[in-house]
Amino acid sequence: MTSKDGRPDGHVETEAMAVNLPSVRRLEAVGFRAWPASSVYYDGSWLVRLTAGHASKRLNSVNPLDPSDYRDIAIRLDKAARRFTEHGCVLTVRQTPLTPPQMIAHMDKSGWPAFGRSLVLALDLAERDFGDGMDHLPVKDVARFADARLLIGKEDPESKAALIGIINAIKPETGLFLFEDRDIGPTAVSLVVHDNDLAGIMQFAVAESVRRQGVGDALLDASLRWARLRGAKKAWLQVEADNEAAIALYRKAGFTEVYRYVYRAPKV
Repeated sequence: MTSKDGRPDGHVETEAMAVNLPSVRRLEAVGFRAWPASSVYYDGSWLVRLTAGHASKRLNSVNPLDPSDYRDIAIRLDKAARRFTEHGCVLTVRQTPLTPPQMIAHMDKSGWPAFGRSLVLALDLAERDFGDGMDHLPVKDVARFADARLLIGKEDPESKAALIGIINAIKPETGLFLFEDRDIGPTAVSLVVHDNDLAGIMQFAVAESVRRQGVGDALLDASLRWARLRGAKKAWLQVEADNEAAIALYRKAGFTEVYRYVYRAPKV
């Protein structure tokens, strides 16, 4: 099966000629800690993440973490599918550079389509001079942040409890950034997760009414400044490959691509 541009459906291209697998492994690990699933178990080196009642693909997916772990692929996928069904989810595999080629070939042969193509970008914070002060401080009210995030993202307000639950479950230090306008309300949000020398930029969103007005740049600067002052040496984030505006914003700030991933699921 091929995509619209003629590449195999599971093809994940990268800017670099070779992907640094140790860097991928570390960013995968901090990514899991930054956005924790409610149920986690391992099948060999496959990390299975499940979160009933939440539609996030990152929270409901099989994540292979060792290219050499490809034994009994069909049997293990069938086992995982049963667990996903019990949680009311469809079996989904998150295919990264750590996914065994044999597993990719199995999904290709079985006709599993690819969707949700995303980029993982990183920035060396040591190369940025943020100064010693903070123009914007993070808020402490998780419920207020969740309301703003759902409003800006035009998401179902009923998912507020689930979003609050995920944020409260994050173990590393977090910074909740919320920009508001007196007349129009919330304009931008960002969740920064500080994990040792790394900082993840999560839930980054800017309201449509204020885009292309410098709000995104200011929010990103505030998020990175806070992370640097907390001791982070490098920032990372994940962004969907078709979000050209966001990618342009991040590249302008100096972020570069580390690797890409894509989701795969059986044809219905």
